[in-house]
Amino acid sequence: MARLEIITRHPEGLSRPLSLLFVHGSFSHAGIWDVNFLPYFAALGYTAHAVSLRGHGQSGDRHLLPWYSLNDYVADLSDTIDSLQVELGRPLVLVGHSMGGMVLQRYLRSGTARAAVLMASVPPYGMWDSTIGMLFRDPLLVHQLGLLLTFGPGIVNIGAIRRAMLSDRVPDSELLRYEPLFQSESQRVVIDMLAFDPFLWRPDPSLPVLVLGAADDAFLTPSQIEATARAFGTTATIFPDMAHGMMIEPDWRQVADTIAGWLETL
Repeated sequence: MARLEIITRHPEGLSRPLSLLFVHGSFSHAGIWDVNFLPYFAALGYTAHAVSLRGHGQSGDRHLLPWYSLNDYVADLSDTIDSLQVELGRPLVLVGHSMGGMVLQRYLRSGTARAAVLMASVPPYGMWDSTIGMLFRDPLLVHQLGLLLTFGPGIVNIGAIRRAMLSDRVPDSELLRYEPLFQSESQRVVIDMLAFDPFLWRPDPSLPVLVLGAADDAFLTPSQIEATARAFGTTATIFPDMAHGMMIEPDWRQVADTIAGWLETL
């Protein structure tokens, strides 16, 4: 197992009985959660963690990144959950964004959590239909993502990162500040997410799941987010005028407030 980077923000005052673990999406790492979400939830009294999956951020074995599989990432999540539960002795709520949502879903086939939040998550049936849709809607973006996949952000126009992750409301100064949050990704994992799973997993109906999406997501349409919600027996909340990178969008607080309000119901 690679050494995994875990960023933790502890509450300054009274600590709540739940802890949170955030899992990043493709082309990113744990630092994307530390811009807004980890400080926000720590201020509310939650111990908030974010993990960088192997080959991402400051986690080990970066040179092997192209060969990692989705199952490798699931193993990283499982090991992280086990270590945190031993350390904290309290239940975890898992929050997965994009690819991290798929990793979370695969983990829950055999693992357990107190609850789960899926943010702009890859649907249970994979990315094959959304990828075809992207080819028609924005073929240039697909080309740029292919370069990002292979060579990392250094060779990709910064505008492509905006079109993939952020809305036009993000100023150029912020865009440049966010550039270090992005990196290359495993080609094998991208193929894993494209594949259609004929044996769709049926989640535990007692597991509380919150499904969130963005109306202006370049990867996933609202109907695809709603299909994910139906698979979990719930309804989706779609945020208008918001892009895929919900945790660093200008209106990120709306998303965080929604999650915080839902956590109170647990």
